[in-house]
Amino acid sequence: MQEHRALNSILAPGGITPMYQPICMIGASTAPILSGFECLSRGPMGTNFESANVLFDYVRLKREESLVDRACVSAALMKAPHRADLRLSANVHASTLGRDRAFTSFLFGTAESNGIPLHRLTIEIVEHAPPWDNVSFLNALATLRENGVKIALDDVGLGQSNFKMMIDVCPDYLKIDRYFVERCDTDPNRRAVIEALLSLASRFGAQLVAEGVSTAEIVETLRGLGVSLMQGYLFAMPLTAHDAARYVINDLPPSRPMLSPRDIIS
Repeated sequence: MQEHRALNSILAPGGITPMYQPICMIGASTAPILSGFECLSRGPMGTNFESANVLFDYVRLKREESLVDRACVSAALMKAPHRADLRLSANVHASTLGRDRAFTSFLFGTAESNGIPLHRLTIEIVEHAPPWDNVSFLNALATLRENGVKIALDDVGLGQSNFKMMIDVCPDYLKIDRYFVERCDTDPNRRAVIEALLSLASRFGAQLVAEGVSTAEIVETLRGLGVSLMQGYLFAMPLTAHDAARYVINDLPPSRPMLSPRDIIS
C-alpha cells in the first residue's frame, strides 16, 4: 500500500516538476549561443523523490518507467519555453520505447496540444537495461524519425550506452557523460576519449554534446577538440520554467560575454 501511495504521489497533478538546462552552441567567439534545453524532472517536493536519482532509481525498481516517462514528458512540454529555433530534449527510457507501443502517439499528441512542432523535439534515450522488446524499440525509433523527431543517446561512455546501442539507435546526438568532460582540460586520457567519440560521431553523422561543463578552461579545451554543443553549470544550473523563459529572453547573443546563472536569473 505504501508503494502505491508513493507512485500515486509521483503521478498526481503537480507531482513532477520540470526543470530546464540550457544547451549552448560555442562557435569561434567565447560567447555561447542558446541552442535548446534538456528537460529534466524532479519528484514531489519535500519528499525523497524530489531528487532525480532517487526518483528514477525507484521508478526502474518498480518497472514503472513508462508511466513516469509519460508524466515527465507531459509536464516538460506543458511548461517549456517557446521559441521556434530552440530544441527541446526529453529523456525517455529505452524500456518505455520497447514496451509502451502507444508512447509515440502519446508524445505526438502532447506536443500538438502544447503547440510544439515535432521537428523541435529530441528524445534522449536513457539506457539502464536493454529494451524489453527490441523490435518494438526499433519500430518506435523509426516512427519518431519519420515524424521529424531527433534521437540522442544519453550518458555515452558509461553503463548500457554501449557500441551495440549506438548501432541499434544510430543517434543524431551523442551526449558524452560528464565523467569524461570534467578535468578534460588537464587529463590527456579524457581528451583521448572525447577525440575518439568525436570521430565515432562523425562516422554516424551525429553531433557530440558535452555534459557537465563547469569552467571556461573546459570550454576552450572542448572547442579546441571540435566540440561545439555544451551544457553545464557554467551556462546555468537546471532552471524552473519561469527562469528558463527569462533565460530565453536574455538569449546569450554572440556579442555578450559568457554569463553565470546569477547574471541570467537574478
